[in-house]
Amino acid sequence: MSTVAVLVGSLRKDSFTRKLANAVVSLKAAPLDFEFVEIGILPLYNQDFETDNPPASWVSFRQQISRCDAALFFTPEYNRSVPGCLKNAVDVGSRPYGKSSWEAKPAGVISVSPGAIGGFGANQHLRQSFVFLNMPAMQEPEAYIGNAASLFDAQGNLTDQSTREFLTKFVQSFAAWIEATRKR
Repeated sequence: MSTVAVLVGSLRKDSFTRKLANAVVSLKAAPLDFEFVEIGILPLYNQDFETDNPPASWVSFRQQISRCDAALFFTPEYNRSVPGCLKNAVDVGSRPYGKSSWEAKPAGVISVSPGAIGGFGANQHLRQSFVFLNMPAMQEPEAYIGNAASLFDAQGNLTDQSTREFLTKFVQSFAAWIEATRKR
C-alpha cells in the first residue's frame, strides 16, 4: 500500500479545501494510506537558515515527505495562484539543493474554490513547480472543484453525490498513477 502525503494549502480549520481533503481521505476509494502533513508551522524559507542546524520544523517536514510514496495537494486559489503557505512548503521540501524531499514523487492536485472556475489558476501554477522538482503529476483526470460552498453540510460532510463519484474516480486514478510511475 502506498503512503500519500496530503498537503492542504488553506490554514483555516473550516476551509472548503480542508473539508474536501477530509472527504477524499474518508472515501477509502483506493488502497492508499493518507498522511496529513501540516504546513502552517513552517517558517518562511530563507537560505540563511540552511545550516548544520536548520529549523526543527523543516527537518521534520522533510523527513515526513521523504517517507511518503506520493503527494496529493489540495489548494484554494488566492489571487489566481497558490497560497503562500503551500508554495513555502514546496520550497522547504525542495532544499537543500540536491536533496529535495520531492524527488520523483508522483503528485496529484485538487483545487477548490467557491467560484465556478474551481481554482484553475492555482492548480496550474502548482504543476509548474512539479516540473522543476521532477514530480510526475497525474494529468487526468484534472480536479477543479468549483462552487465549494454548496458541497458540504453544516458538519463539513460532502453531500454532493456527483462530486463524491468524481473524487472516487480521481483517487482510483491517482492510485494507478502512483503504481505506473513506480514501475518506470
